[in-house]
Amino acid sequence: MVFSSLTFIYVFLPLSLLFHYLSKNTLYRNLTLTIFSLVFYAWGEPMWIILLLISSFYDYFNGILVERFLGTWKAKLFLILSVVGNLGILLAYKYGGFIWENIDGMLQNFNVLFNTSMETPFAKPTNTLPIGISFYTFQTISYVVDVYRGQVKAQRNPLNFLMFVSLFHQLVAGPIVRYATIAEQIENRKVNWEMISSGVGRFCFGLFKKVVVANIASELVDKYMIYTYHGDGNFDLSSYEAWFGIIMFSVQIYFDFSGYSDMAIGLGKMFGFTYDENFKHPYAAQSVGDFYRRWHISLGTFLRDYVYFPLGGGRKNRYRNILIVWLLTGFWHGASWNFVFWGLYFGCFMIIEKLLENVLKKTPRIIRHAYTLFLIVFSRALFYFDSLYLSNKHFENADFKNESEWSPMFGYIANLFNSSTPVNPAFMADLVMHLYFFILVLILCIPWDEIFTEEHKVRIQTERIYFYTKPIVNFAMLAIATTLLINATHNPFIYFRF
Repeated sequence: MVFSSLTFIYVFLPLSLLFHYLSKNTLYRNLTLTIFSLVFYAWGEPMWIILLLISSFYDYFNGILVERFLGTWKAKLFLILSVVGNLGILLAYKYGGFIWENIDGMLQNFNVLFNTSMETPFAKPTNTLPIGISFYTFQTISYVVDVYRGQVKAQRNPLNFLMFVSLFHQLVAGPIVRYATIAEQIENRKVNWEMISSGVGRFCFGLFKKVVVANIASELVDKYMIYTYHGDGNFDLSSYEAWFGIIMFSVQIYFDFSGYSDMAIGLGKMFGFTYDENFKHPYAAQSVGDFYRRWHISLGTFLRDYVYFPLGGGRKNRYRNILIVWLLTGFWHGASWNFVFWGLYFGCFMIIEKLLENVLKKTPRIIRHAYTLFLIVFSRALFYFDSLYLSNKHFENADFKNESEWSPMFGYIANLFNSSTPVNPAFMADLVMHLYFFILVLILCIPWDEIFTEEHKVRIQTERIYFYTKPIVNFAMLAIATTLLINATHNPFIYFRF
């Protein structure tokens, strides 16, 4: 089940709110919210709920034992058990197939070189990826680490801890919510109509971004990045169309993920939880570093606090630490060399920006902005074509028969810079047809709250108008999204695969 589905909006959400607010008793509310969260998670793949429960109770006990033996070697032992256990689960279920393929490939090359017949010592894992495993694994690790650091008290109530891990608002796609952020709210939530109203507005806005913007962009992505492929690395695309396709993918992935984060934050408010922001106008960034301070903020702060700083941060081996963090960032996104190269790509540019920090500051703003957007959009090729080989799932339904060993990514990148294919007249028609859509995307990407501060007259007046028209605006966004969902045949969500 996804937030942007009619079943969730008109059945699951109303029922969960109704049962949650039937009583003011905290135990009752936590119990009902946990039950609904487990039902939500089990909706698509009920078998993985066992793994979620095992992971939750494993770190519930680790947290208690770490606190009990705080200051001794035993506390460190249980911390290590938590980290190793969680990462072991993540490796087995998310990276098992990737590890097998690489070992198998190396052994095959060894057999050819030395005329041997060695085989991979274990069978290739065939399990599907448990939804949200990357998110809840990081959440439970951060909890145990914070207990070890003395920053939070261990949760003694297993129901409360299970609720923290399984909260359906943020379980499958984040943001990564740390225990310290909502520890007080787990046992003592204070909610009022203003908070609920704010949550409803945020949810409707996120739904609008997902259904109206991301889904339309995804249709254009399909048109210009899938069905134009004809095998042998060849795309029936001009350079203009290739850039258009990858720009639309950049639009899709931003509004897809930020819209889902908006909905999660809004849902949290409806139930009395306050989650940190996960996106802050990333396409307004002036550098790669600035971009990733605005994009998927919960992942960036997690890796900063639990990897970068413990390694020494900027005080010791700064550039090594940056590369390690970005290597892990790439691996977190997927079990593929594409994501490894994607992580190293940004790690290198992060280091370059650190080395040329003074030069970057003196560079005109418009050049910094253009440089950042170019690097970000170009990197989406590594992100979209999620394999170095043709087994890319995006091409399962494409109309071609001739399979090539290497991924179409290389042909697509070549098309970006060198294509003799003339522009298709249908492309110009698409540009004209979607003119209002492009204007909407531009408006939603501009950081209006940074341009107009809280004291600015324009912002004050706009907020006053919105205060009185909020119900109408929210209803309009919900109605438009609902209309599109009723007739929808295409409602993907990219970040489910992470």
